[in-house]
Amino acid sequence: MLNELESLSQNIGRLIKISERHHQARRALEEQLDQVRADFAAVQVELAQVREERDTLQAERDGLSAKIDDAQVRLNAILEKLPRAKAAPEPDNQLDLLGPAASSDSSSAAPEHAHAGEMNGEHSHGEKA
Repeated sequence: MLNELESLSQNIGRLIKISERHHQARRALEEQLDQVRADFAAVQVELAQVREERDTLQAERDGLSAKIDDAQVRLNAILEKLPRAKAAPEPDNQLDLLGPAASSDSSSAAPEHAHAGEMNGEHSHGEKA
């Protein structure tokens, strides 16, 4: 019976050690879980900030896009009011300053580029004169 009690005592001692190891492992896992939860909460806060910044940038982009569209409409209205380029160059035309070869090349290409430029919302400086 003494051997049985000694064997039982050893088994109880082993069970206590195993229980302590499991308890320590459970505590370590709980600490890791707490850390992961804290990291998760921090990431959620950061995500909310990034989303807010994204929404702000999108609103700014949309506002700028609307301003660009408005400016393009105004520019097109101004361009419609300007007189069209004439077929024959005038003596005080700025293209005459480039020389005879350049002005003949430019004068034939100018109406095409001027018309294409107006369609794209662009305006060349030669048409302002």
